[in-house]
Amino acid sequence: MPAAPTDGVDAVEDNNQRVTAWALAARDGDPDAVERFVRATRHDVRRFVIRLGADPHAADDLTQETYLRALTGLPSFAGRSSARTWLLSIARRVVVDRYRNAAARPRLLDTDNWQEVAERAQPVGLPGFDEGVALLDLLAELDPARREMFLLTQLLGLPYADAAEATGCPIGTVRSRVARAREQMTALLASAA
Repeated sequence: MPAAPTDGVDAVEDNNQRVTAWALAARDGDPDAVERFVRATRHDVRRFVIRLGADPHAADDLTQETYLRALTGLPSFAGRSSARTWLLSIARRVVVDRYRNAAARPRLLDTDNWQEVAERAQPVGLPGFDEGVALLDLLAELDPARREMFLLTQLLGLPYADAAEATGCPIGTVRSRVARAREQMTALLASAA
């Protein structure tokens, strides 16, 4: 019975062993091995990066970033897996990191009228800049102790007990100061109108 053809499998395995040997030699400081390692794997890395969904225009940058990370990390490469597998896992992390960074960056708008876009994006019914300035002016009129309790409970939303614990005041004092701050704010608003 003839043996099953294994030439293709053997060639791939032999290639992987050669690439891994170059990576190990590069790790040990052989500059020719670094060049052979990069040449033997560059096409696979670029193709893999594109396959992961990267823009073909960004593929060269991602491939370069992969090799920067790989060559920096070569001293920790122990050869427990093939160098090609190790390198492609680095390429995968590079692409994932690029997506994460892009998602975290603010998006740019294709408009010159940013003010109109900002005004349309503001929810209806919320106070605007002028109301915020007026509120700050009113708060500045309050006694500092009352202002502190008002800010903690009414603007930051802390329960009275938490505000009392944070400031070291009895809870009754917190309630009293908030009530007096509300009365004073109401009076200030009425006089301003």
